[in-house]
Amino acid sequence: MKSVLIIGAGQFGCHVAKIMSGLKCEIMAVDIDESSVNAILPYVTNAQIGDGTNKEFLQSLGVRNYDVCIVSIGDNFQTSLEATALLKEMGASLVISRASNDVQEKFLLRNGADEVVYPEKISAKRLAIKMSSDAILDFIELDENYSIYEMAMPRDWVGKSLVQLDVRRKFNINIISVKREGKIIMPGADTVMNQQDVLYVIGDMKDLKRCFKI
Repeated sequence: MKSVLIIGAGQFGCHVAKIMSGLKCEIMAVDIDESSVNAILPYVTNAQIGDGTNKEFLQSLGVRNYDVCIVSIGDNFQTSLEATALLKEMGASLVISRASNDVQEKFLLRNGADEVVYPEKISAKRLAIKMSSDAILDFIELDENYSIYEMAMPRDWVGKSLVQLDVRRKFNINIISVKREGKIIMPGADTVMNQQDVLYVIGDMKDLKRCFKI
């Protein structure tokens, strides 16, 4: 069970807290605004009203004791930057901060953030890629080059086995699983593709385009 400190109980912080709570994490949330603290209370172990840029207040929380500290302040970059720098200065083991643009991302990384999340950028990229082709149903980015894609079954693949398609050798694409009738199966070389199957593939976008003729 991981212990998490969330500084900033706005909309983004609430979403993070709700998901992490479902994953059985112990969560302390902090915000300077009482109404925000009250809103996040159902999803956290504890919450306090306080200033995330106040060194004495942060010291009272024992930031070294948390597995991860998340700075989710979205409406005041100066506050976010100060909180990030203070957390790292005080020995926080892992600091993840939210950015709203590329410049903020660079400054946060230079001033103590171990990792930066950029929700708007991620959402825009996800939307752009999904809308670029009817074949792409969804995707999860792994790094700058590789992602896992949820793909609709190409018509000319129906009735063929994986060994016949040979996409790994031809296109450097790996089919890691198939959703069939609502269930995930691990396909073998002799697995034959059905019309309603959904494919989960891992690869680079340029190879995906060649393979699925996008």
